[in-house]
Amino acid sequence: MTDRFDERRNPWTRRAVATKYANPWIVVEEHDVLTPKGKPGIYGVVRPRALAIGVLPLDARGGTTLVGQYRYPLDRYSWEMPEGGGDKSVPPVESARRELLEETGLVAGSWLEVLHMDLSNSISDEHATCFVAWDLEQRVAEPEDTEELRLRHLPLSALVDLVIDGAITDSLTVATVLKLLALARSERLPDELAAIVARGLTGT
Repeated sequence: MTDRFDERRNPWTRRAVATKYANPWIVVEEHDVLTPKGKPGIYGVVRPRALAIGVLPLDARGGTTLVGQYRYPLDRYSWEMPEGGGDKSVPPVESARRELLEETGLVAGSWLEVLHMDLSNSISDEHATCFVAWDLEQRVAEPEDTEELRLRHLPLSALVDLVIDGAITDSLTVATVLKLLALARSERLPDELAAIVARGLTGT
């Protein structure tokens, strides 16, 4: 007997796909479908052309750097870790290196991939890969023409408080901070990074 919850089974029937809008960053599709109940319907799907990239930089004392910018779709200001889009044909860590340098002027000698996320799986196939970076060296930031950025330096403990209090709502930042805490508590971080995180959380 077929398992009705078989994770490999797609209960939707896709009858046709039409591109309704496209630009260099996204494609919007309308799918003519049969629902899992067998009824005709439509499903709108947004397909970003880039991989979402995030990186949480940590200095030797456990401090981090946030980026502040006005987020046009939200119509409000947002503080978040360095983020951007990466070419899907390029290793994600290379895109993370580029974003970190562009937005903060930082170069990191050590990297740890900590998170994969599907960002809005009811309407989009956008996927994110997030990193923690340390062994930092300060260079010159190179923001893009579309970016008007401010930088804020603070201890990791302060960032955790902002996340827990809901002052920071950016999904990549929230998820990466919480994943880092979980990895630290379960002693699953490299020794050097674990020591940095401990200093950042305790101030010692």
